[in-house]
Amino acid sequence: MELMSNGNRSDYNADDNVPLDMSQRIISMEQDNYPSQTETNVVNESQNNSAEGVDFVLAYVDNGNSVQAQKREAFERSLLDQGLHLEYEQNRQLCFVKIYASEEVLCRFCEIMKLRMPIKPLPDENIVEETDLFDDAKSWFIKLFSFAQLDPTKFPPTEYKLAAEYSRDKDYLFDTKDKNFFPTHIRVMVVDFILERQCEGIQRLLAAGVYSAAYPLHDGTIKQKGSTRALLYEEWGDTKKWVKLQPLDTIREYFGINFAMYFAWLGFYTYMLIPASIAGLLCFFYGLIGMNSNQLAEDACGTWAKETIMCPQCDKTCDFWRLSETCLLTRVTYLFDNPAMVYFAAFMSVWAVFYLELWKRRAAELSYRWGVVGWDRTADHSRPQYLHALANAKLFKVKQKLNPVTREKEPHVSFWKVRVPATFFSFSVVLLLTALALAAVFAVVLYRMASITSTSLFGREVDSASYKTFAIPAIAAGINLVCILVLNYIYDWLAVYLTEMELLRTQAEFDDSLTLKVYLFQFINYYASIFYVAFLKGKFVGYPKKYNKILGFRQEECAPGGCLMELSIQLVIIMVGKQAVYTVMEMFLPILYKYWALFRIHTGLKQKDPIVPRSQWIRDLKLLDWSARGLYDEYLEMVIQFGFITLFVVAFPLAPFFALANNIFEMRLDATKFLRHYRRPVPRRARDIGIWGRILDALARISVTTNNAVGLFTMAVQWCLSDKPRKLRDQIKRETFLTEELIIKSEAERAKSKLTDDQLLSTGSLRKRNTHSSEFSEDL
Repeated sequence: MELMSNGNRSDYNADDNVPLDMSQRIISMEQDNYPSQTETNVVNESQNNSAEGVDFVLAYVDNGNSVQAQKREAFERSLLDQGLHLEYEQNRQLCFVKIYASEEVLCRFCEIMKLRMPIKPLPDENIVEETDLFDDAKSWFIKLFSFAQLDPTKFPPTEYKLAAEYSRDKDYLFDTKDKNFFPTHIRVMVVDFILERQCEGIQRLLAAGVYSAAYPLHDGTIKQKGSTRALLYEEWGDTKKWVKLQPLDTIREYFGINFAMYFAWLGFYTYMLIPASIAGLLCFFYGLIGMNSNQLAEDACGTWAKETIMCPQCDKTCDFWRLSETCLLTRVTYLFDNPAMVYFAAFMSVWAVFYLELWKRRAAELSYRWGVVGWDRTADHSRPQYLHALANAKLFKVKQKLNPVTREKEPHVSFWKVRVPATFFSFSVVLLLTALALAAVFAVVLYRMASITSTSLFGREVDSASYKTFAIPAIAAGINLVCILVLNYIYDWLAVYLTEMELLRTQAEFDDSLTLKVYLFQFINYYASIFYVAFLKGKFVGYPKKYNKILGFRQEECAPGGCLMELSIQLVIIMVGKQAVYTVMEMFLPILYKYWALFRIHTGLKQKDPIVPRSQWIRDLKLLDWSARGLYDEYLEMVIQFGFITLFVVAFPLAPFFALANNIFEMRLDATKFLRHYRRPVPRRARDIGIWGRILDALARISVTTNNAVGLFTMAVQWCLSDKPRKLRDQIKRETFLTEELIIKSEAERAKSKLTDDQLLSTGSLRKRNTHSSEFSEDL
């Protein structure tokens, strides 16, 4: 065991024996107010075998690489210069650097990071409490669902404390003597902030293999009694307790505000799905009751339908078919296309607006309670990756610019010479990949057209309307789902590279740009085929002897009952299939990744003996690391789902119910995954869910249009675009007129000829009668 201490004072700009590269110099210009610490770093020997007090851990394999060893020495010396305590431990070739932050370091960097800390209780402190309609309703719901409340003995209510931006000049306002004044999530944030801004930064050192891992520690195992991790695993991660509320305050203390805000949003969204699910089930059961007795079913299943011959669905190989073949399809379609859907569409439009407005109220309450109301994202410090890119810039000049928020000079790049070309190139690639996604949808459409033609070659049993309406769309939707997942994987990797090219200063700007690009692509990728079925399919088919063709194939036609049934099939397979795939991946991929990470660690060791996880830092090393994107994938999955249940819910009223069932388990599975398979994340500040809130608001506005447009657009197209072109209508009218004229003329001629015959016959009879009369007169 080796302890290192800092005996010499050194600032960022000090002249010492550690060579500073350009990235460190730029960071120094940005944070030249970082003082260093002059003290002897002492670590209590009782901490050697315990995770208590350890704020961060660095791990690496001692493989004898002298270059990497020099980089580690320089980096760790810079940490000592900032006042951090370092303790070393070695387990065969696997080495650990345990980092401790003193109270003085925490105070200095809390001021630099502008963290809001709780102040001392003020005399005559009164918090204004006013009730309104929402508060009364909330109290009523709490009493009604008391069985879902948390156990106060395990999760005692958190006492609210006034908070203010920390300043050492106003140290008398803060209760720094309180042993919990710097909770674990604050300590971790401070140490991570220091690690990211020393030398090349910890992330670049990790990418270069200088260190194997850098992570904060869990406070114990999932079975260790008395640890917060075990408590959350038993009470929050247990799927059997899905009805219980989430311990948001404890989640915030353990994972950070960004994680607590995500689970608060997911829980609120899930509870709001309950009324939407009930409304959807009522519409479905309404259709189930009337599926055999509605007028459309009677028309498609009656005697008249058996005698009605329909045109072939392809040109050469398809045969005529009877309308009665769509009997089953018409009955099933009524489940999703019945009069109740009009009211359900209106309800979902109102529901989406209420959900978002109520969430904004909830987010404001949480941000106030967690002390991030006054936090400004634009005041964040520059990203280490941004600073390193500027330090190695060769194609453009780096200038200093005053930050209007922090009033500090920061490195800055030209907007027109750097940002605009990078952004233009980035979104050009986005458009190219969007075109690729549309091409995939077009290819699936061609497959469906070709399938309709090819299935007729197998005989009449296969070439039926039900097969073409159920089987072919289901297979095509499955192919479309595979294309979606493959394109998502490719684009996710590419989007990060494109966003890095834009040289965005803060992490908030980087996340917003990345989120916008990826979601625009995901929107096209997931919803393009659904938009096609809802608004385009069957609208421009043509008419007999003049069909509109694509690459020699006739366009797809909707069933006699419309395309809504096919739209429902498309929604079910893509939405439910996506949820099933991601659920399975979330259950099994973390386990595979964990064993892969463990394999990579062991390949760097010379000894064949396994590592014995006697310490918490060794146990946590075997867990999965968090990527820089954090909760991005979790948000994206839920926002895509929100689009499914709002944009086209009129075609599939059971979508809210399936989303509710998925999310109930999603919360618990995420909790289990984060607690069991992942290392403890670095907490981040968040006032709300960020750009995802603006995306949800846009989806809610679009849903008002799409839910009503699915029906209105169909009627409008039917009104604007007649089933028959005007020329054809005139020709039919002309033929009808000529036919009627011919019939009238023929009937007139027949009547005339018949009248002539009758006249001749009557004249002959009259002559014969006159002859008989004259003979009779002569006899007299």
